[in-house]
Amino acid sequence: MIGPVTAWPGPARTGRRTRAGGFTLLEVIAAVLLLAITFASLMRVAGSSLALTARSAERSEAAMWGRSLLDSAFVLEPIRVGRSSGRFDERYRWQLDVRPVQPPATAQASGPQPRAPASPLKLYRLDLDVMWTSAGHDYTARFSTLRVGGPQPQGADS
Repeated sequence: MIGPVTAWPGPARTGRRTRAGGFTLLEVIAAVLLLAITFASLMRVAGSSLALTARSAERSEAAMWGRSLLDSAFVLEPIRVGRSSGRFDERYRWQLDVRPVQPPATAQASGPQPRAPASPLKLYRLDLDVMWTSAGHDYTARFSTLRVGGPQPQGADS
């Protein structure tokens, strides 16, 4: 005997319409909004990165100018105590303070010690400030070094 005839398997016929396989307008708008917010955040991060790179380049240039000045200061002329200033270019300017430094006294052992002869050489501290303005803000980089110099020329401060 042949069994009862069954219906073709498929969606149940409950009287409800089945949904088509696509996206609604609301889902598309939500996805576009999410992409826009993500893109805006990424662009902000990229902009901040560019600004940090520019500031880093400015500091590197200031360091190169400072090192150049300190390396060449008082090489061909005697050290002059005091303050001097100038410009590297239209953007960077400098101010150099030179002052003598008294080396710290060493601890004396007990008993009389022979006295070392006085040296004509003196120790000087060179403090260099490199200044520039960028994006409406003033920046300063400070560099310091010690330099040994001979006796001061006649009429110079010591």
